[in-house]
Amino acid sequence: MENAQPEKSQPDLEQIVFNLVLHGGNARAKAYEALDAAEAGDFTQAEKSLEEADEEFYEGHKYQNLLVQGQLEKDTTPSFLVIHAQDQLMTALAEKTLIKREISLYKRVHELEKKVR
Repeated sequence: MENAQPEKSQPDLEQIVFNLVLHGGNARAKAYEALDAAEAGDFTQAEKSLEEADEEFYEGHKYQNLLVQGQLEKDTTPSFLVIHAQDQLMTALAEKTLIKREISLYKRVHELEKKVR
């Protein structure tokens, strides 16, 4: 007798949308946490928070892929909620990208301040 594995069920649309918003929001919060740490001169914490932001974003991206696959298979018009969820994740990506650049600038300012003192 074979050891049957239960099939992994795909999350429904509501779960996917929820996870897009959840992980997008978490990624955004971690990115701002990184920015706050960099502003305070704690670049170790800033890097750690950026890594966590990346992990959250990529977790959300997995759900985004499920959403796109499902939309393609069903050939349906996305709902306002789906568009909103996608926007949340993409906004988090844009903000995270800008925050990484800001942290780089904070590092440069921090180094210059050390030279001046």
